[in-house]
Amino acid sequence: MPEDTLRVLVVDDDPMVASVHGGFVRAVPGCLLVGTAGSGAQALELVQQVRPDVVLLDLYLPDVPGLQVLARLREAGADVDVVVISAAREAETVREALRGGVAGYLIKPFGAEQLAERLQHVRGARRTLTTGVLQQADVDRALGVPAPLAGGGPGSSLPKGLSVETAELVANVLARASAPVSASEVAAQLGLSRVAVRRYLEHFAGQRRAQVRLRYGAGRPERLYEAVR
Repeated sequence: MPEDTLRVLVVDDDPMVASVHGGFVRAVPGCLLVGTAGSGAQALELVQQVRPDVVLLDLYLPDVPGLQVLARLREAGADVDVVVISAAREAETVREALRGGVAGYLIKPFGAEQLAERLQHVRGARRTLTTGVLQQADVDRALGVPAPLAGGGPGSSLPKGLSVETAELVANVLARASAPVSASEVAAQLGLSRVAVRRYLEHFAGQRRAQVRLRYGAGRPERLYEAVR
């Protein structure tokens, strides 16, 4: 198992929903489902037993409310990131979750790609924060501040249907690449669809923040992308 594999615990009192979310996790490259919990008490117990890196935490639990689970994890000093996955959308609830230090908040229902985005962001942030000395760009990346390639600057607003979060993920892969990469290669790293990733790459190319090269082989030439440095 790679050293930076993200160990994920799913917490949801609905077994069917927990199973679906577990399937989402299994499909994300670099992530490993290490367990599911149906209650707050079970979640707290499993955190101690299986030592996950991230907990996908529902807030509506039958015993201990999710926000209390979050508070107890923080009080215990558990080295775990928490991403809320809940139907709760009240502003005060979201604020309380943010004050508790969550790494993400997904409102149900959501799709596999949305969860993949959050998990890949957490994985990238944990990888970045293992370094002894950080640059501002490293801190910005860990906090989710969009990379310059992803947004910022005149005329760089994203087209309808594209999200800043995914743009940041794609931009960071492109910025780190030592050679031009295809949409399929970026999609495989992030656990996203090739078609979706290509929209972001083409947007970057249109903004002259990435350049396109062609790789010739059998059939139609493949488009490769690299960040403009």
